[in-house]
Amino acid sequence: MELTDDQRKRIEENRKKALLIRHEKSKARSTVQPYQKPILQQSKIDKSLQITVAGQSYVDTEAGFLLNEDDLSEKKNPIVLASMANPILSKTEQPICLECNHEFGISYLMTNFDHSVCDRCKEKFGKEKFDLITKTEAKKEYLLKDCDIDLRSPPLRFILGKNPHNSRWGEMKLYLLLQVEKRALEVWGSEEEVERQIELKQEKQKASKLKTFKKKVKELRMSTRSSLYTKVTKASHQHEYDTEIYNEEEDNYERTCTSCGFHEIFEKM
Repeated sequence: MELTDDQRKRIEENRKKALLIRHEKSKARSTVQPYQKPILQQSKIDKSLQITVAGQSYVDTEAGFLLNEDDLSEKKNPIVLASMANPILSKTEQPICLECNHEFGISYLMTNFDHSVCDRCKEKFGKEKFDLITKTEAKKEYLLKDCDIDLRSPPLRFILGKNPHNSRWGEMKLYLLLQVEKRALEVWGSEEEVERQIELKQEKQKASKLKTFKKKVKELRMSTRSSLYTKVTKASHQHEYDTEIYNEEEDNYERTCTSCGFHEIFEKM
């Protein structure tokens, strides 16, 4: 059957429309990419690109990505990256190691304790010279107070370490022993004064322990001898004692009956 002129004209118009639609779609795919400004900044999204998944509205970028409302929002706060201090680059600014007198750029002791010693010397001397000490030990062994460590200028630098006795306990503050010893000299004036104060504290502790020990021994003696005081002799003899004698070393008294010679040692509370 031969086509009429009107049918041929209609077919040609439809073919041109199809080619035009295919060209527009191809152009859109080549220019529209995910996360580009034309999609992110447009105020009105083409409804034909919207897809609803589990009640949430997304926009199909036609490039394998789905964008939600947060991704398309212009009010989204930008991510700010924290800046770190630049390393020392200039030779005039490089610190000099207190041990080897050589310049160095950065080191463990310099970073954590502001102590100008390079890592090579730290490894060389190790704990023998650069040992760490806890805050409790610093206060106990060098008679320092919290204000001497944390408030006196400059405050002592420290690092945090896990408790070796129990990892669940709080972290410990570890100080550089060299700096703790230097701070003790600043507080007490001289090394001799530090040693004298330590000896005085040790003597006070010994005296306190001895006093507590004597008190416990005295209580033990009283409880042991209490049974002797309550015993009643078979004879109806009533003792007549001479003058009481006090023993200073034992902190007790003794007396003797003048008639029967009964002798007893006792203590007075």
